[in-house]
Amino acid sequence: MADLKEQLKEHEGLATIYGEAMAGIGAASTAEALEEARVAHLGRKSPLSVLLRSIPELPAEERPVVGRLGNQVRAALEQELAAKKGEIESSELVRRLAGEQVDITLPGEPFPRGHLHLINQTLWEIEDVFTGLGYRIADGPEIETDYYNFTALNTPEGHPARSSHDTFFIEGQPDVLLRTHTSPVQIRVMEKEEPPVYIIAPGRVYRRDSDATHTPMFHQIEGLAVDRNITMGDLKGTLETFAKAIFGADREIRMRPHFFPFTEPSVEIDVSCMICGGAGCRSCKHSGWLEILGAGMVDPNVYGFVGYDPDEVQGFAFGMGVERIAMLKHGMTDLRMFYDNDLRFIKQF
Repeated sequence: MADLKEQLKEHEGLATIYGEAMAGIGAASTAEALEEARVAHLGRKSPLSVLLRSIPELPAEERPVVGRLGNQVRAALEQELAAKKGEIESSELVRRLAGEQVDITLPGEPFPRGHLHLINQTLWEIEDVFTGLGYRIADGPEIETDYYNFTALNTPEGHPARSSHDTFFIEGQPDVLLRTHTSPVQIRVMEKEEPPVYIIAPGRVYRRDSDATHTPMFHQIEGLAVDRNITMGDLKGTLETFAKAIFGADREIRMRPHFFPFTEPSVEIDVSCMICGGAGCRSCKHSGWLEILGAGMVDPNVYGFVGYDPDEVQGFAFGMGVERIAMLKHGMTDLRMFYDNDLRFIKQF
């Protein structure tokens, strides 16, 4: 820098320009002021730029001096600008840190707290009822074989459920499918254990249905009780206890004849409408009853697949859709709302 000042003695005009520019840059204390100094001393209309553009008009002996020294002045000013910019940014950072200190001992911003989805809430509530009655929870694979899903449950070859219109079969493996109910768990448990057996089998199941009351994937809980001297009266008492625990102590149930391949006799279970109390309304189609599940006494043919003696033991089984129980309990009309992930719905439960 001192060397440049010595050289500028050769040209008084450049020496003045350099001195004023260095003073202007040095006086800037903010980024805005520094930008104003840059425009004033290095911009297109600055004295230095005007002088350099006038070189062709200068006397011949002066041109080399002005060109050489002018470029050196420009380079020196640009270097000074860069240094001053770094100094200002550093000072600004120090100032901000001093003014924006964070007390790390203060509690942070809390994360929103979630909760169980309504399906899980209902599933756990049902499990609590049956485990309180002495049942245990059993589990099994969601990808099943035709044998466990149909054959061992006394489902004949021509049954509609075995059609690809109703069931998801695995391509290239005609005997492998996505289970259509959790009843195969009952077979797997009975294969391994001797009576008495008291289990519930919750889990995901899959069927080719999709509308306001059906989805291709949903949740079921199947129940099984096998012991000596089990009767339909035990089945009714168990399911009545369940209905009162889930829907209210003033609820009643009724049993209607039905058919399932793996139970004989089979029944559909209805619960008295919790909206009208059984008097009849739009929700129960003015019948006073709402269907909640299917059940029945285990067909003796099923015992043949697991090695049980039907003359020695009897049992009952039941199955329900978790989503349906939740829909009836909370007055929902569209099962697909469970899977829309709309927080306006989820936060209500």
